Amino acid sequence: MPIFSQQVATPADEVQKALLQKKQMEISSLVRTIPFENIGPSVMSGRVVDVEVNPENTTEFYVAYASGGVWHTVNNGTTFEPILDTAETINTGDIAVDWQHGTIWVGTGENNASRSSYAGVGILKSTDFGKNWENAGLIDGHHVGRILINPERPDEVVIGVTGHLYSSNEERGVYKTVDGGKTWKKTLFIDAQTGIIDVVSVPGNFNIQYASAWDKDRKAWNFKGNGSGSGIYKSTDGGNTWKKISTETSGFPIGTGVGRIGLAAYNEDTIYAILDNQFRRDADKMDKPQGQLTKEDFKTMSVETFIELDDKKLNQYLKTNGFQEKYRAENVKQMVHSGAVKPIDLAKYLENANSQLFDTPVIGAEVYRSDNGGVTWEKTHKEYLNDIFYSYGYYFGQIQVSPENKDHIYISGVPILKSKDGGKSFVSISSENVHADHHALWINPQNPHHLINGNDGGVNISYDDGSNWLKANQPNVGQFYAINVDHEEPYNVYGGLQDNGVWVGSIDAKEDSKWHQTGHYPWQQIMGGDGMQVEIDNRNVNIVYTGFQFGNYFRLNRETEEQTYIQPKHELGELPYRFNWQTPILLSSHNQDIIYMGGNKLMRSMNQGDDWTSISKDLTGGGKKGNVAYGTLTSISESVFQFGLIYTGSDDGLVYVTLNSGVDWRLISGSFPKDLWVSRVIASTHKKERVYVTLNGYRWDDFTPYVYSSDDYGQTWKNIGQNLPVSAVNVIKEDPNNENVLYIGTDNGAYVSLDRGENWQVFSKGLPNVAVHDLVIQQETNDLLLGTHGRSIYKTNIEPLQQFTEEVSASTLYIFPVDSIEYSPKWGDSWSSWIPSTEPSTMIAYYTSIVTTSTITVATEDGKVVQELSKQTNKGFNYVSYDLTVSEKGRKILMKEYPDEEISKKKNGKYYLPVGNYKVTIVQGKKSVQTDLEIN
Repeated sequence: MPIFSQQVATPADEVQKALLQKKQMEISSLVRTIPFENIGPSVMSGRVVDVEVNPENTTEFYVAYASGGVWHTVNNGTTFEPILDTAETINTGDIAVDWQHGTIWVGTGENNASRSSYAGVGILKSTDFGKNWENAGLIDGHHVGRILINPERPDEVVIGVTGHLYSSNEERGVYKTVDGGKTWKKTLFIDAQTGIIDVVSVPGNFNIQYASAWDKDRKAWNFKGNGSGSGIYKSTDGGNTWKKISTETSGFPIGTGVGRIGLAAYNEDTIYAILDNQFRRDADKMDKPQGQLTKEDFKTMSVETFIELDDKKLNQYLKTNGFQEKYRAENVKQMVHSGAVKPIDLAKYLENANSQLFDTPVIGAEVYRSDNGGVTWEKTHKEYLNDIFYSYGYYFGQIQVSPENKDHIYISGVPILKSKDGGKSFVSISSENVHADHHALWINPQNPHHLINGNDGGVNISYDDGSNWLKANQPNVGQFYAINVDHEEPYNVYGGLQDNGVWVGSIDAKEDSKWHQTGHYPWQQIMGGDGMQVEIDNRNVNIVYTGFQFGNYFRLNRETEEQTYIQPKHELGELPYRFNWQTPILLSSHNQDIIYMGGNKLMRSMNQGDDWTSISKDLTGGGKKGNVAYGTLTSISESVFQFGLIYTGSDDGLVYVTLNSGVDWRLISGSFPKDLWVSRVIASTHKKERVYVTLNGYRWDDFTPYVYSSDDYGQTWKNIGQNLPVSAVNVIKEDPNNENVLYIGTDNGAYVSLDRGENWQVFSKGLPNVAVHDLVIQQETNDLLLGTHGRSIYKTNIEPLQQFTEEVSASTLYIFPVDSIEYSPKWGDSWSSWIPSTEPSTMIAYYTSIVTTSTITVATEDGKVVQELSKQTNKGFNYVSYDLTVSEKGRKILMKEYPDEEISKKKNGKYYLPVGNYKVTIVQGKKSVQTDLEIN
């Protein structure tokens, strides 16, 4: 086994320097005026972590999304506005609002411990309801569990800090401030691996507080979400001092199996706790399918017993569990009889990452209640609470009690349940329009039947205690893992999302509420689960390859609605292939019947996924013992210059290349930092020998940007990421038209280089500090699309960047060609005076080396000016949106130029250019440049 070196987490001062560096880069960026447009989608929403409601007006509330920022509504969720977009991050763990004084506290860094639970930058504070933000400290806390504001003294705030997700650190525990965040005092600290996930105060008595400690250790290959450090603490002096109350005599579980704990206080006596109990279930209480074989049966079965098995039962087991068609009762018995395989191999065949995630026989969710202020606790139910947490309770841990009745409680897991008898029995209040995986619930103290729920699919609202729900999904907060485009006109955009499947929509799809009228949202879901990568056959757009987590991929025929499962299968007697959560797939650009898929080996199919062949050895470090699939491929790239020139990258930092379709493989990552996740390997489309690699240290809490390029198939490397601010890199993309232009997506925004990585420019106009997971360029339109993990998809046109040559760079002033426009008589008009008019526009792009004021004129072919604009120009790329209007004077000129055209005032009071050819001129002092504008 390889030796795994412990990476070092990025120090807080380096994170702070990086935030300042990015702000400075935004000011000087040559591309800071290039506008991004969010194209959605919104209907599937994204993961919510908290909801805060105005107690005086319940139609006003704030919603915190895990990686999508904080959004504000004043109309009960009909529309939302983001309020955190100007802050240093939009990753949130918890929020608290002082409604009387306009103060909002945001604990940045998600409080769940998911694969994409991004770290924050401490505590953010706004004193003007989110117009401006300041950092109030605790930067190295990374993830925040809960924030409490003293309603009597709002400068007194208690915060539970969960701490680093992937490494040990000291800045975790309970912190308290009495001066509004100017100074903090750590009042509870257990150890460097145990943080505070929840804190509650007793209604009406801020002095009495309860906190839950969570002992966890997450690594890329293993997650231990429980430990002896987990427990419940109590304070009777407002969080200044704490006493552990989950003791041996308390009745609450203790020891290594204690996982995440959620808390709810009804009054000074009655407190509830929901526990993720990771102790194992009693074997004799395990649910077993009646009369069916399970994989556990084969682990101790003798050869003789196996041979005597009923063929029908054995075939049922083989078919139900997805064994290849060639493995059926008759031939499998022959294999066992001959000694080729053993009965236990029929269990090992299924021991993949999915089984480890779902089949672990832990106790799971348990609810405990104390009626004496936490002195003693009793479990409220006798039976197991099945199908609430499964084995991943680390993702949940919320419990609420009605302010009206201490026996009315709600617990959140995969479903959301309520109990009206103090937790003795539960019923589901999930519904067909309520997404699974629940993380927040607000109960109206004036009307306990009024609920607001936050889940992996956004916000739901109920007025009848969960019998029926409204869905509030207006914000664009989709969490994309991967995106792609096809070559249709207009083209379609595809993408896989966290827990929201795979969707497709036209680039022309309007992200507005018109779809409510027809019932047809302009995007369509084509796959469920956690949506992953998408490949589209460029010969037939209806043939799409996509799937969900751990390599469960399908070939879809969208025309016939056929769905064919194509995951490669190992042979009976072999260990299963290891597939990453985000398994990479790739259609060969040389032949669209050929598809590659990465497990721990590289698989190739020559017939659209029907049959597979391994064309490599294990291209990883061989895996590592743990409960997370590890030692897996994460990225595949094939050169457009040569079939079979392929690169692979793995989650344990290895990059390989083959020049002959897998006959020989060469390791080319020997000089890289060890054990880092290869987030991308990209074969150049401009030079056969060129390759780019990005490494990601997120799973070590190492946020260094690792970006490398090679011009000799990876024999030697150049570090081209040194000028980037600290932030883990998820993706690199080479511009297909200009080899000097590179694009980067990080955990905190996007960057572009105009000189192959020597210098980087911040992409930030219209784009918040969000994680960018994927980049794709639609070559016919030269659109760049960003798949973000928290704010759906952004688009911008990059033609000016692609035309950025040495000639342009050396120019004082340069204007780029303007796209021709198709004339419409609808310009300026609408079918009703009550409906907004149709407003055309085109973008005038230019580059300048100085900061000045530019005059932009639109003139006839013989130079008569019909419109004039003035623009304050920045150094670098500049964009001016021109609405195709002309002045009164310009109209008179055009009437003479085009006597047959009717240039009349439109309903919006404007005149527009008629069909014709025009000149656009930009003037800076004595310097001027010109290009054509055609209205056809």
